[in-house]
Amino acid sequence: MAQRTLYRAGLAATLFAACTIAAAAEPPKVVVSIKPLHSLVAAVMDGIAPPTLLVKSGADPHSHALKPSEAQALNDAKLVVWAGAGVETFLEKPVAALAGKAKVIRLDREKSLKLLKAREGGAWEADDDHDKDKGKGDHKHAETDGHLWLDPDNAAAIVRVVVRELSAADKENAAKYTANGEKTLAALKALDAELKKQLAPVKGKRFMVSHDSIQYFEKRYGLAAVGSISISPDRPPSAKRLHDIRSRILRDRVVCVFGEPQVPDNLVKTVVEGTKARTGTIDTDGGVAVPEGKDAYAAMMRNIGKSLVDCLAKG
Repeated sequence: MAQRTLYRAGLAATLFAACTIAAAAEPPKVVVSIKPLHSLVAAVMDGIAPPTLLVKSGADPHSHALKPSEAQALNDAKLVVWAGAGVETFLEKPVAALAGKAKVIRLDREKSLKLLKAREGGAWEADDDHDKDKGKGDHKHAETDGHLWLDPDNAAAIVRVVVRELSAADKENAAKYTANGEKTLAALKALDAELKKQLAPVKGKRFMVSHDSIQYFEKRYGLAAVGSISISPDRPPSAKRLHDIRSRILRDRVVCVFGEPQVPDNLVKTVVEGTKARTGTIDTDGGVAVPEGKDAYAAMMRNIGKSLVDCLAKG
């Protein structure tokens, strides 16, 4: 009887120890807002565990409505990565309300990233109707341009931040995170060199965009964007602004006007009517054509480069 009791006690202790080790070895649950950021995090976590992507392909991160399953993912997360309210406007309140137990990396507050101010003046003329509404509390344009991942230097900084936080939260896999991070940084450096070479021939070709979403890409590669149709993707331009944009296309000999797959192309067609400007499409978060995962970031950046060159090189 005593031997049986000792056997059971020993078995229970062994099972408890095994469960404890398994629990300790389980990587932290990571939630990432949008596909390009998710791709960078997935590259760091490659071979360890897949992070969860909130905003799936084809959805607009500016106006996404959080689903119950996505709310649950935030509630269960140990680490949350998002760009900030400049892009994922819908996430600000849910992160505060649901991710209280998680370490939150809000990238527009990371000092290692190079941030650009959102443009409203100069070549990017403000919409009169937009200006009249300022101060009424119904619309505020972000001071920081939230599309920060479109500069490979920022992508590299994001990788370093994620490696740091994951290594601290999951010391057992720290060496793997570090190795994956170094591999990803090398790939980003090669991608940057590739894009510089590809885009060099179209540096002086003027173009417009649907809304000011590729400033980081444009600055990185010295491109000649001269304005946007809309100040913000959630606010249609006034009739006066559309007239002014068409006049600017003619005056500045704009070669191309680029729309976005998430936005109807009627505005692009309207502003190019009666001009020689061609049209194209730029997708800053990958879209349905790019599967989510560690390779999505490079695919998205190459697609942006190709879209620009395909349209601008003909001018």
